[in-house]
Amino acid sequence: MKNGEGYNSSRRTFLRNLGAIAVGAAFIQSCAKKIKSVALRLTGTSHILGHRLWAKDFPNPTKELSIPILIVGGGITGLSAARQLMRKGAEDFLLIELEDHTGGNSSNGENAYSKYPLGAHYLPLPNFHDKELITFLEEENIITGYDNAGYPVFDEEQLTFSPQERLFYKNTWQEGLIPRYGTSEKTIAEFDHFFKLMEGFRDQKGKDGKYSFDLPIENGSHDANNKELDAITMQQWLTDNGFKTEEVFEYVDYCCRDDFGLGIKYVSAWAGVHYFAARKHNNGESNKESVLTWPEGNARLASHLKRYALNKTLVNHIVFEVASVDDKVVVKVFDGQNKKTIAITANKVIMAIPQFVNGYIFKQRKPLVKEFNYAPWLLATITLSDLPDDFGQPLSWDNVIYKGEGVGYIYDQHQSLKQVHQKKVITYYHAFSCNDIVAKRKEVYGKGKEYWKEFVLNDIKKAHPWIEDFTEDIAIHILGHGMISPVPGFIFGNARKQASSVIENKIFFAHSDLSGISVFEEAFHQGINAANKLLNETTLD
Repeated sequence: MKNGEGYNSSRRTFLRNLGAIAVGAAFIQSCAKKIKSVALRLTGTSHILGHRLWAKDFPNPTKELSIPILIVGGGITGLSAARQLMRKGAEDFLLIELEDHTGGNSSNGENAYSKYPLGAHYLPLPNFHDKELITFLEEENIITGYDNAGYPVFDEEQLTFSPQERLFYKNTWQEGLIPRYGTSEKTIAEFDHFFKLMEGFRDQKGKDGKYSFDLPIENGSHDANNKELDAITMQQWLTDNGFKTEEVFEYVDYCCRDDFGLGIKYVSAWAGVHYFAARKHNNGESNKESVLTWPEGNARLASHLKRYALNKTLVNHIVFEVASVDDKVVVKVFDGQNKKTIAITANKVIMAIPQFVNGYIFKQRKPLVKEFNYAPWLLATITLSDLPDDFGQPLSWDNVIYKGEGVGYIYDQHQSLKQVHQKKVITYYHAFSCNDIVAKRKEVYGKGKEYWKEFVLNDIKKAHPWIEDFTEDIAIHILGHGMISPVPGFIFGNARKQASSVIENKIFFAHSDLSGISVFEEAFHQGINAANKLLNETTLD
């Protein structure tokens, strides 16, 4: 989530807030309700893949198909590859997806009151030099034109409305995510120093003229890449550079958890700096503070990409074996709906799935998989009968609790043009940041829905003590392998490079985990690059 600029709250405002607490508490005592339902959904990859791919208890093939190009995986990378193939005239392909829908972590749910994200929920405005992404956004009318200076004009209804973000800090809400009210001059000075250092990294270029930090990562400079930062944690970097105040550490920790799933104790300093330095905010003065977002989150972007694979997609299909046979690739696929196995013969295959899945399919890749760390995530979408006005402050799109267990919640109806909603819908996010995410993943799966209901509500109660009295439904969604987490040594290690290697010019690998940064831009470009590599390095029959 984006950097926030705070404002100075007055003592009078603070005292008014205290009065609002007392009034709100008295009101709530008279309208307490029982939560109607709590639902818990575990991502399909944890059970279907973890058990069936490990056991390989699939029947022999009873059907055969032949196709020039097969894409395995219907997340953003696979869908982006499909788009690029269509743009290049290679229209004869098939896309296979494990789940009952495409989109991957850019998926969504919907209830009677709102759509809501089941993963990624926003896209920062692209770098001006990222012409591939800008072209896509223009194709989908997210960019509606260009101003007199040549900068993109974004559809205002898809840019975050105001108020955009707020922080609950020292018992009051303040605008922006950087604490300003109630902090010391030393803290403010440290924040100013931190952002000055990040500006230096953001503008830094190598002798080749490329940025040291860029999106996608592979577009960055090769002669000024700050490799030494990948050897230490972000916490160590902050300490080494003289930062001491709790607020700075807490803010940077929040940012790292938000983008990488791991906090500053565990994430690489190179990745931590990349969070602040890779996006250049260079699309004109009017486009510096907003991000693109929708009620369903990045599922909106996935829906735009899905049309390129229309009538070319098989869902509920599990790929469990990939073998090179002569000049072809034979892929065995289990049809989860009809309980049959299909043998698909393809000239070329793009494996657009995460490496922890590839480890089940390609035994020789198992040692590489151990180098890939995936943080588990929990999302909870809460339907509310109402909410007090938060001491005179309206809900923002992004609402963060200082030192909260999670990384805050978003107001899913924030982008709606309706003035009044029958019910309010919010989605809470929590990343399980720890030093042993494998053990944590097992622990997470072992907890039931009542445990997670209390966990979520107790965290939100730090800012909204009465939240439970207004809660009608909670839908909990757990992603066991939520996103790749770049621990020290991973970005410049050998695992990423080896895992990206093409097999016999027939099997191509593409996924955001091969970038080391799990953001839309990386997944989008991974798909484009895989398709280009496939088409440029070979001639299809």
